[in-house]
Amino acid sequence: MISKVENAQVSTSLETLSRLCNAIDLPISKLFSDFDVGGRGAQHVKAGEGMEVVRTGTEVGHTYQLLSYRQGPNKRYEPFLITMDDASEVFPNFCHAGHEFIYLLEGKLIYRHGKSFYEMNQGDSLAFDAAVPHGPEQLIEVPIKLLSIIHYGNEDQE
Repeated sequence: MISKVENAQVSTSLETLSRLCNAIDLPISKLFSDFDVGGRGAQHVKAGEGMEVVRTGTEVGHTYQLLSYRQGPNKRYEPFLITMDDASEVFPNFCHAGHEFIYLLEGKLIYRHGKSFYEMNQGDSLAFDAAVPHGPEQLIEVPIKLLSIIHYGNEDQE
């Protein structure tokens, strides 16, 4: 029977498939896991072409480029390229759902998370609970460019 199913010589019911899967200790969902993979393409964003979005920091001169924005019905993460220059102001009171990872690409700043302060140089990273107030406390060397990736767990869905 298995050979006939594999070679498309017979059609089988889900019940028969389920029994076959149980016999070889394979979840039936595994049979179909790659069935519709072709519909899930990659998203390529060229340098400088991230979608510019308005966030809380926009009001104080921070520029946000969203680097990926097609994620289906549930947002799992948001990757941003954030730029700050001479005209930008500090804003150490961001607060939002999720966990955040930042990586400093250019510049130098002091970043605040809760009551802790972190002097960050090019190449430094920081990961933290984004529900705790956080943000740039002092812009030491501009321009500043940082990669920010906010990860949302199931409990963090906005």
